[in-house]
Amino acid sequence: MNAPYDGDRGQGAGGAGSSSGPPVPPGAGRDGEVPDPYLQHAYDHDPYRAHDLAAQDPVAEALYDRAAHPPPPPGTYQEPQALYQQPPAAQYAPDPHLWAQTPPPEPAGPSRHLPYGDNAATTQYVGVDDLVTRASDDRGEQDAFAHLFRDQEGSGRPSGPPAEPEAAPAPTPPKSGGRAAGILKSSALMAAGTLVSRLTGFVRSLVITAALGAAVLGDSFTIAYTLPTMIYILTVGGGLNSVFVPQLVRSMKDDEDGGEAFANRLLTLVMVALGLIVVIAVFAAPQLVHLMSSTIANDPEANTVAVTFARYCLPTIFFMGIHVVMGQILNARGKFGAMMWTPVLNNIVMIFTFGLFIWVYGTSAESRMGVETIPAEGVRLLGIGTLLGLVVQALAMIPYLREAGFRFRPRFDWKGHGLGKTIKLAKWTVLFVLANQAGVLVVTQLATSAGKLADKDGSGFLAYSNAQLIWGMPQAIITVSVMAALLPRISRAAHDNDPGAVRDDISQGLRNSAVAIVPVAFTFLALGLPMCTLLYASSGTEAARSMGFILMAFGLGLIPYSVQYVVLRGFYAYEDTRTPFYNTVIVAAVNAAASALCYVILPAQWAVVGMAASYGLAYAVGVGIAWRRLSNRLGGDLDGPRVVRTYARLCLAAIPAAVVGGGVGFALLKTLGEGAGGSVVALVCGSVVLLGIFFVAAKKMRIEELNGMVGMVRGRLGR
Repeated sequence: MNAPYDGDRGQGAGGAGSSSGPPVPPGAGRDGEVPDPYLQHAYDHDPYRAHDLAAQDPVAEALYDRAAHPPPPPGTYQEPQALYQQPPAAQYAPDPHLWAQTPPPEPAGPSRHLPYGDNAATTQYVGVDDLVTRASDDRGEQDAFAHLFRDQEGSGRPSGPPAEPEAAPAPTPPKSGGRAAGILKSSALMAAGTLVSRLTGFVRSLVITAALGAAVLGDSFTIAYTLPTMIYILTVGGGLNSVFVPQLVRSMKDDEDGGEAFANRLLTLVMVALGLIVVIAVFAAPQLVHLMSSTIANDPEANTVAVTFARYCLPTIFFMGIHVVMGQILNARGKFGAMMWTPVLNNIVMIFTFGLFIWVYGTSAESRMGVETIPAEGVRLLGIGTLLGLVVQALAMIPYLREAGFRFRPRFDWKGHGLGKTIKLAKWTVLFVLANQAGVLVVTQLATSAGKLADKDGSGFLAYSNAQLIWGMPQAIITVSVMAALLPRISRAAHDNDPGAVRDDISQGLRNSAVAIVPVAFTFLALGLPMCTLLYASSGTEAARSMGFILMAFGLGLIPYSVQYVVLRGFYAYEDTRTPFYNTVIVAAVNAAASALCYVILPAQWAVVGMAASYGLAYAVGVGIAWRRLSNRLGGDLDGPRVVRTYARLCLAAIPAAVVGGGVGFALLKTLGEGAGGSVVALVCGSVVLLGIFFVAAKKMRIEELNGMVGMVRGRLGR
């Protein structure tokens, strides 16, 4: 038995007898004064505070091994903390008044707070950034049983002298910028590719209009150029994007060869199918042109030009499909840049082709070229250039495929590998596309007929397409960008069966996008005329003015069009494709009926303007139906009062701004003329007045989404 520990004997209460001096009353201070117990906290006085906690009880000392468990030195005990106190304020607490605040910085190591109880030490995140920035790194596959092999190998070997440790490999120098720089680089690469593609596509539209004009000749080329895209979407495109691509990604994850055999089968099948479609379409070009526009088909000169253009453009169906399949193979392997940037090559080739046409023959306003006077060499030049653009776009994907390690080998063993079953999954998607294209077909027939009857530039299908292209750009830039950040959250909430979170995210997407969509829509309504007279001045003043009125008619329809896009994301989050199909049927039917009514009632030169207004009306009807269905899906609550209040306040702020800004723009346009100089002044001054009045009115109404966006912009600018 161990001897009692005497190191601290004689101290504190246990050693009072050994201390010298008179006894001190309990609780007295250093000067011998006894404190008043009513002036102190009841628990501050501790009669055992002077006792050394390291001293041992002689009774229990026999059972305590002091050599194995030495006591801590005196004075090392921490003072007890208060039981009740206010929690410290969070460093990065969310501010509900901010529109889109910066998220708190990530911790240096693995996060301890992970969803669904994941272990931070074993969880590995692989996202778009890792796929893009680390796709070229050669990393061995992780073996889940490797640690078992190492344990068994270590336990089965006899003990012996330890092996000499291997020399550690030289550390790889870190890449400049680190992981954050890689994330920003990859995101900027994809965003820049999309933006440049849209801008060059818009320039392509300007050059086509300048070369061919906005009359029958321009309509003939537009129909021939639109025909391949419509056939591709109706036959292969819808099912390819919605069904075959997920199957491709799944095979790359599950198959032993990384999905290479499935990708080769899919690519071979698509090439064979599209090749047959192209052969049939080229022979049936006259019938297809008649299906698109009986007005052009009944005009011998226009029909000849349209059929010739169509036979040059229809082979692009093959290269469209090849480009999509190659791009999805690259996306599944972590290469996202090629899919974004290669369409720019197509736009550049077409811009160069039509620029060469203008250099040889002049603009449409100068040459007054029509379907009767366009030379065969000019048709051949434009047809070859259009086909060459899609060929270059598709062939540019091959080097990226080789870099990703994919080698194409034709495979015709299609049976028994799941390709047949996937066709059944595309039923609702194909019906969705059919309903959408049916509405487009009706509008195309009516617009070309109205342009022919009006006998006025800018009253046909090309003018309708150009105005719609300008009108749809804010939707693609603003609404799509806002929903890109919310879609993962909506899908995750739908998967977790949390309708409240789905409702909140959709409400946030609607309100945040409305801050920019509503003033832009009123800007199109107020300043569509100087906008088009500036952009399409090369096609002639008459055609540019007509396109301006069409853009004004499109203007307010941007609001329900944007709302429809956001609401349908809620159905897609629940993997419901049937409801969007029915909604699209209703929108297409209303659009076709209203467009036909405008064609019958309005004069020919204003019929296409009425069709543009019908487009927005159709989406307003579709929004009402989709809103009610999604509200029922989420339990009858879609945050309607708050959303309606936000849109109503924004519209009330935009109405006086549009009236004053539009008046300034029209006055300057009449004073300075509708040329390029007058259009620039009218557009700039009118926009400044409109946006200034809108901002002041919105600030007076205290629209929280606008205030949040302004605060975010000021925070980014450091003001």
